[in-house]
Amino acid sequence: MARDLVAYTDQYRRLPFEPVQALYRRRRVLSEIERYAPRRLLEVGCGHMPLHTDLSGMHITVVEPAAEFARNARSTVAAGADVKVIEAFLEEVELPEMPFDMVVVSCLLHEVDDPQALLAAVRRMCSSNTVVHVNVPNARSLHRLLAVAMGLIDRPEAHSQTQTTMQQRGIYDLQTLEVELAAAGFAVHERGSLFVKPFTHGQMQQLVDQQFMTPAMLDGLGRLADTLPELGSEIWVNATLCHD
Repeated sequence: MARDLVAYTDQYRRLPFEPVQALYRRRRVLSEIERYAPRRLLEVGCGHMPLHTDLSGMHITVVEPAAEFARNARSTVAAGADVKVIEAFLEEVELPEMPFDMVVVSCLLHEVDDPQALLAAVRRMCSSNTVVHVNVPNARSLHRLLAVAMGLIDRPEAHSQTQTTMQQRGIYDLQTLEVELAAAGFAVHERGSLFVKPFTHGQMQQLVDQQFMTPAMLDGLGRLADTLPELGSEIWVNATLCHD
């Protein structure tokens, strides 16, 4: 089923708690970029917060199919920055900068109808040394396990209302994410999770609005993922091409 990118863009802006979730996701992505220090970075699907606004000293290519997100990404490029924004699906483009030193596929793989087609396109952008950073929502998140324990859903992988609204295909745990990447020729060598979220996005937003959930609590939940990596609301991996 073809995704309605206009509807998706509108629903993304309205999604409760997503700006907070995106902040902790972004912190993880930026920390991985800082650690690997790529000279050439490819961001696949930038949403409304492209990474280049927090980066400098490298060439950055952004490939974003949603028109509004692509326009915003172009408008945020600083004068003199080595940033190129392309409005397209990655599967449709050839980039002269490839191979890239690092490719970021953030909060995207679970949304596309054909993840193997996307990963094949990512593979074309890689050399044997390219680091591919992928993050997705976690099927084994604490809030999903709590929903099972409460009898609200029958299994952690059950499709949620947010997934339906955001036109998301499904959800991964670490095992199924690694299987997906392996099928596309990638080997995962680092993994973890981020932000332990006890409740749904809507419930978390209510707690923030009521000022019960303080910034200190949010930061604590962010750090808790280091202690309880299997329970974070999102999982992340770093992968490289498999060596024959």
